[in-house]
Amino acid sequence: MRRELARLISGQVFLHACMAGMRMATPLLALKQGYSAVAVGALLSLFALTQVFIAVPAGRYTDRVGLRRPVVMAVIAASLGALLAALWPVFSMLCLAALATGGATGVTVIALQRHVGRLASEPAELKNAFSWLSIGPAISNFLGPVVAGLLIDHAGPQPADVWGFRAAFALMAVLPLLTWFILRRVREHALHPSTEAQGARSALDLLRQPMMRRLLIVNWLLASCWDVHTFVVPLLGHERDFSASVIGTILGAFAMAATIIRMCLPWIARHWREHQIVSFAMLSTGVLFGLYPFMPGAWAMGICSVLLGLVLGSVQPMIMSTLHQITPEHRQGEALGLRLLSINASSVLMPSLFGAVGAVAGVAPVFWVVGASVGLGSRMAWRLRPGRRHQRH
Repeated sequence: MRRELARLISGQVFLHACMAGMRMATPLLALKQGYSAVAVGALLSLFALTQVFIAVPAGRYTDRVGLRRPVVMAVIAASLGALLAALWPVFSMLCLAALATGGATGVTVIALQRHVGRLASEPAELKNAFSWLSIGPAISNFLGPVVAGLLIDHAGPQPADVWGFRAAFALMAVLPLLTWFILRRVREHALHPSTEAQGARSALDLLRQPMMRRLLIVNWLLASCWDVHTFVVPLLGHERDFSASVIGTILGAFAMAATIIRMCLPWIARHWREHQIVSFAMLSTGVLFGLYPFMPGAWAMGICSVLLGLVLGSVQPMIMSTLHQITPEHRQGEALGLRLLSINASSVLMPSLFGAVGAVAGVAPVFWVVGASVGLGSRMAWRLRPGRRHQRH
């Protein structure tokens, strides 16, 4: 199991890094080209738009065919999207690249998470497996922005020249190919015999479970915090004349902190249960979001970013462990798709809303409203306790 899990983590890193690098670089180029905060918010929302429409069908598809075929399609889409941005770095192509790389990442996430869920046989193994798998995106969120930022500043004739952006996009186009090179030999699991009969059922009937509804709301609140941080840091950095390298490093510090906490999660999970970890993280995030607008410079923002990475980085493995405990095995891909749909439907709207609010009132109210919401949501997280009847249907 450990060798296969290591291969899955490594494969996830490169495709997710492609999307993370594009998500940092495309808004910077749009701002450089003179587009408004509202337009940049709309551009960022496109990274989630494709996932809104394909998440549930992709989940059902992975339940039917397994891991390899969805990953092949995702690799092709991500590479082509980034390549188009490198060849024609105009706003319309940046939008197309956002759609392609965002959708590809969503499909890959569903396929990998479903596959990993099949590796574990009990709740303790689920927490460990998803804790290790979650290291992949954390590394990616450091690798993608930092490498893209360095290329933007140093690959062109002058910092933030269009050729620097082209170089960054070109490298992002290569990364997904490494994903397929690593994952092409992963062994497929046998499909569940009930999978064939699920076509007549609606994914929405999963929402009849109170635990599933509660989990999706908590997950949406936490995902909104990631969206706020990813969107606002480039805006704040641009306002304060930070270089692309500094902005990428602040985002990278967040990701590195998330990586560190996820490496510690197997030990933490032995002492704390899922609902305890998620509740503590939500309360801590509410406090940090209240303080973030008062951070005066790059170092202070970097410290706050690290603290946010530590608390937010701990929740996703716990959410995934809980989801697999409350979902029938033959519908786990579908449930993963429903989860992705719920968080990305808001991610489509939130950046545009953040941009509009930020343009009128500044970024501080965005932090405070989202921080208050996630802090209050910690009570709901405390009730995420799967009973025996939920565990491993």
